[in-house]
Amino acid sequence: MMRLDKFLATLGLGSRKEVKKLITSGQIQVNDVTVTKVNHGVDEDHDQVAYLGQELVYQAYYYVMLNKPDGLVSATEDKMHETVIDWVALDFDHVDLFPVGRLDIDTTGLLLLTNNGQLAHQLLSPKKHVAKTYQALVTGQVSEVDIAAFAAGIRLKDFTAQAAELEILDYDPDKDQSLTKVTIHEGKFHQVKRMFLARDHEVLHLHRVSMGPLDLDPDLDLGQYRELTAAECDLLRPYGLE
Repeated sequence: MMRLDKFLATLGLGSRKEVKKLITSGQIQVNDVTVTKVNHGVDEDHDQVAYLGQELVYQAYYYVMLNKPDGLVSATEDKMHETVIDWVALDFDHVDLFPVGRLDIDTTGLLLLTNNGQLAHQLLSPKKHVAKTYQALVTGQVSEVDIAAFAAGIRLKDFTAQAAELEILDYDPDKDQSLTKVTIHEGKFHQVKRMFLARDHEVLHLHRVSMGPLDLDPDLDLGQYRELTAAECDLLRPYGLE
């Protein structure tokens, strides 16, 4: 059971103060009966709640795909920088979203935002080895030797990375830069950048294109976001999506 005012605020119908006015003014119906008490109990799974005759469908969990632009911090709040939650607040201010994992402030691409802690735990659990794939623009010409080194596990100062898949997409001899695709199965701090540095390649730009079964929508421009489709949600059900 949930208080009616909280139910309406959760749906984004307004702030607690605003939805209380809707209730007390007789604009809300529960099971075809007008309710004017803000603390009226609502069974979100079975009761029918309507605003001016239009039924409201309760949504407990939200799943938002963001094509993260450069300059945003992957956090719920930050005193110095704009966060990914600030970025989507216009549409999702009524939901306590948080990012599933983090992308560096200068890294772009796929970032999932949700209020489902179980899903986030499953996707981030080291035991699950959820794959994360990036396009990386790096200095120098990446070689088959680099591919073999990634596959064997790059040894870093504080740990040895798990085997990773490295693919060469393009090489620009004029700029001496390689465009690559790399898939890792863990998520240590600055991991991809450190792995390339260990092979004498500096990462110039990093863009995440997938996480587990979820691919970044190619039609989603940098900075754009949307809720996951039903098909995308189905892909995440093995990880605790409800």
